[in-house]
Amino acid sequence: MDRLDGPPRLILVTDLDCTLVDHDDPENTDLLRFNALWEAHYRHDSLLVYCTGRSMRSYLSLRNKKPLLTPDIAITSVGSQIAYGGGESMVSDDVWVARMGEMWNRDIVVEETSKFPQLEPQPDKSQEQHKVSFFVGREHAVEIMKVLPERLLERGVDVKLVYSNDYAFDVLPKGSGKGGALTYLLEKLESEGKQPSNILVCGDSGNDAELFNVPQAYGVMVSNSHKELLQWHEENAKDNPKIILASERCGAGMIEALQRFNLGPNVSPRDGLDTENFHVEVLDTANEVVQFYLLYEKWRCGEVEKSDKYLQNLKSLSSPLGMFVHPSGVEKPIHEWIDDLVNLHGEGKEKQFRIWLDRVSPSLNSPETWIVKFDKHELSDGKVRSCSTRVLLSCQEEKEKLTWMHIQQSWLDGSCSDDQDKWIF
Repeated sequence: MDRLDGPPRLILVTDLDCTLVDHDDPENTDLLRFNALWEAHYRHDSLLVYCTGRSMRSYLSLRNKKPLLTPDIAITSVGSQIAYGGGESMVSDDVWVARMGEMWNRDIVVEETSKFPQLEPQPDKSQEQHKVSFFVGREHAVEIMKVLPERLLERGVDVKLVYSNDYAFDVLPKGSGKGGALTYLLEKLESEGKQPSNILVCGDSGNDAELFNVPQAYGVMVSNSHKELLQWHEENAKDNPKIILASERCGAGMIEALQRFNLGPNVSPRDGLDTENFHVEVLDTANEVVQFYLLYEKWRCGEVEKSDKYLQNLKSLSSPLGMFVHPSGVEKPIHEWIDDLVNLHGEGKEKQFRIWLDRVSPSLNSPETWIVKFDKHELSDGKVRSCSTRVLLSCQEEKEKLTWMHIQQSWLDGSCSDDQDKWIF
């Protein structure tokens, strides 16, 4: 929340499973499209919030399986847990934790729910201190929801029940839920004088419905939304112009909403990449680095012609004196590393080679230079290798373009390349 000096231009709040993450797409096409768009055009002045029914442990497990960006805020366990940072080093919101503890006793919840044999406990990774989760069919869920809250209230426990996807039954503290957590965050921003210019909420299932009740938010239900959310829309929001049903599924539907609500750039660099004219707008440093690595990916995948002209164009981005420091510590001119690309053309085609950048952060170093920091992730043969990267960019006013002066990388914890010669940039 403190990363931005002023109010965020946009807060994008998204569910994960079947909204941002399309489990029917093993190549993660639209997720990677969203990643490139967010890092190129939004990361520097907007906030990304994941809002998932998954427990924190389950969410972290998903991060190890899918190319998810690091969010600014992670709302997990159907809104009963809020953490800032969203990556490996997250900070829990203690005020929210205390609020969730009011009139809540997990042991009593477990004891009372055990009296319903139809409730099948979900795995341990899906359980949290303020979330008790089960599997159950809709018919039984409806009956249990009629009697369970009163039984628990008689024992001093005030709960909220959330049923979604025709199988997931969650018992939560009263006041939790995705909508409650988001409202709390917006009130917190308002108290700090950081009210966002716009809010976009994105979802696909019943436990996302609360998000669409936040009055100041735009909302998109992706085209693959569950019938329970579509029914909610029909009954509550079909005439609300701020809530739409996208024509595209998952991440593509989220990008569609950015365009339909006119919330900002809506063409992913993966869709609008010009392989003949590499330079982007002057001073658009985040877009510059995103596009450079997409050009590099296209070369490795053989999606551009193997030509000396292409490599010369890549060289034109950097200074002849520019240096690249490999994560192994090897240092040599950027132009020499580009020459080494000759032997790597097309070698990643069968390996599902993909690159995505995360946490792109540009800062002005001097009137004519910028430092851009980011994490670079490289997927090849099902393995992800990651490094922390710093790029020094220079802008000569008469040239009206950014020039790469220096690139330095270091392996992130637990990551390295099996073949150092194939790790370039």
